[in-house]
Amino acid sequence: MTTIAIIYFSGYGHTKLVAEAVKEGAESVDGVEVRFHTAEEAKDAIESFGDVDGIIFGSPTYMGSVGAPMEAFFDASSKPWFAQAWKDKLAGGFTNSGSPSGDKVLTLQRMAVLAAQQGMLWVSTGLQNETASPDYDGPLEQGINRLGGYLGPMAQSENKEPSPSNPPQGDIKTARLYGERFAKAAKRWGSGTL
Repeated sequence: MTTIAIIYFSGYGHTKLVAEAVKEGAESVDGVEVRFHTAEEAKDAIESFGDVDGIIFGSPTYMGSVGAPMEAFFDASSKPWFAQAWKDKLAGGFTNSGSPSGDKVLTLQRMAVLAAQQGMLWVSTGLQNETASPDYDGPLEQGINRLGGYLGPMAQSENKEPSPSNPPQGDIKTARLYGERFAKAAKRWGSGTL
């Protein structure tokens, strides 16, 4: 069985919806088990991630980086770092903010740097920006990878309550596809069939 951990922080519930979509995509792959944790829960269980095949980090973008609970989890990961407990595991990440850019790429880079320091291997989205195609004629909000996040899925939420359209469905579809891609990569990596 391939095991993936999704570790996320969500300040107002929008990023949790993205995390749930990533989880749904990963669980759609046969033979994959997903452990789903908030950053606070994961910090208290930091030793339990040594046996997973991959970890996906998720956080809203606050002031150009991850939120404080995710940063606290990252700080706590110095224990596994000393033991090289996460070396050669797959890593990935996703983020959400209130604006189309919001410096989300910096949040994903923060996650990727942590993964690199841990000796992990990063999985990108592998998704083209569907709305950039001259053939795309659907609503912008429903396009896959509409924000052009190649390092990891990016979502944009209005400063309103989370709902089926906040974050937009295109961002949720992107997150779901990313979870599926990550799970398939983890299965291949874990079985040695690259």
